[in-house]
Amino acid sequence: MRHALVVATQNVGKLAELRAMLATLPVEVLSSDDVLTRKITVVEDGETFAENATKKAVAIARATMMLTLADDSGLEVDALGGAPGVRSARYASARATDGENNAALLGALAALSDEQAVFRARFRCVLALVDPLASFEPHLVEGACEGRILVSPRGSGGFGYDPLFLVEGHDKTMAELDDAAKNAVSHRGRAFQALRLVLEKALIGRDTVAAQIAG
Repeated sequence: MRHALVVATQNVGKLAELRAMLATLPVEVLSSDDVLTRKITVVEDGETFAENATKKAVAIARATMMLTLADDSGLEVDALGGAPGVRSARYASARATDGENNAALLGALAALSDEQAVFRARFRCVLALVDPLASFEPHLVEGACEGRILVSPRGSGGFGYDPLFLVEGHDKTMAELDDAAKNAVSHRGRAFQALRLVLEKALIGRDTVAAQIAG
C-alpha cells in the first residue's frame, strides 16, 4: 500500500532532495501546497533547528491530518560563532536570494581580515516526523556534514550555500557533487538515514490500521 506523506517546506530544492531519498519507500510525496486549499505560514522564529522543524511539522500535520515530514537546516560557520545558523535562508535579509546570502556570508568572513584562514563549517539538518494517527509529538533526528567555506563559489548544482561549501574528505563542493553523491554525504541525507526506520515503522502501522478497517 502506498501512503501520502506531506513535506512541510516551500523550498523546492529541499523537496526535490527528500523526494529522491524517499523514492524507495511506498509513499507519495506531496508538498503542503498540494494538499492545502489555503496556504499556512509558519513563522520560523525558533532558536534551534529542532524548534523550527517541530513547529512546521505539527502545524501542517494538524491542518492536513496526514503523515508529515518537516526539515529545518542551515550552515554553521565556526569563525562566525555558528552563524548563519537558523537564519541561513534569510542571512542577508528576510527575502534574500541564494546569491545575496552567499555574498553576505563572504562579506562577513572578509571582515575578519585573515585571508589565510580556513573557515571550518558544517551543514546541519533536523527532520521532524509527525503521524497524527499516533500522536502530534514529533520524532526528531539530526544529521551534519563537516567541511569548510571557500572564498569563491564552485559548481552549478544544489542550492543555498552549496557552491561555497567544500565537503570534508572530498575535493568538491556540495554544488559539484551529483545528486546521488550529495545525498550520500549531506546533512539531509544523514538525517534521513536516521529517520528511515522510524518512518518505515509508521507506514507498517498505517498498513495494519487500514487492514483492520477493511477486515
